Amino acid sequence: MASLIRHSFFFYVLFHAFLLLSPFVHGSDEDDDNLLQGINSYRRSLNLPVLIKNDNAGCLADRIADDIEDLPCSSPTNGANILPSSQSPLANLPKHLRKCKIDANSTQDGVILPVCVPKLVPTLVLTNYTHSPKYVKYLNDSRFSGVGVGSEDNWAVVVLASSNPSGNFANAAGSLVSMFGFGHYLVFLLLGVSLTLVS
Repeated sequence: MASLIRHSFFFYVLFHAFLLLSPFVHGSDEDDDNLLQGINSYRRSLNLPVLIKNDNAGCLADRIADDIEDLPCSSPTNGANILPSSQSPLANLPKHLRKCKIDANSTQDGVILPVCVPKLVPTLVLTNYTHSPKYVKYLNDSRFSGVGVGSEDNWAVVVLASSNPSGNFANAAGSLVSMFGFGHYLVFLLLGVSLTLVS
């Protein structure tokens, strides 16, 4: 009986060790959480409130990261200010807003911050966000209260949301989305009722 208990305990420990070392546990969600934790530590050091996860901003960050994962770090998405209303590599932004059920009017004060770092070395990704003047000005801005983080391959994407209606990434009404469709979203984007993409 004691031998059976010892063997059961051994397999129990071995099974849990396997789960902890499994690549499924240490996926990009953990990397995203670590990046958010680093950004929030940075904000706490400045006596700013921490950023709270915003599901819609998270959906958008994931979709943009999926969309740009095959782009090289030399892409215009990395290192240039890009407005969605201009010619940009984010041609799928209206589709991503629809898929994430985000009302385009609730993104006007939001910002998208993509970073390309080979192999997404965590310390380098965080350094890009917390030491680059083009990103720091947004991370230092107390009006941002929500965040979404996504990553794929060499790309990390942080989407910052504010607590006001023009930047909170609120859900779109289903009938309104289907009624306006892609063409009207494009008109909204061209009129500037859109996200500001900064890289």
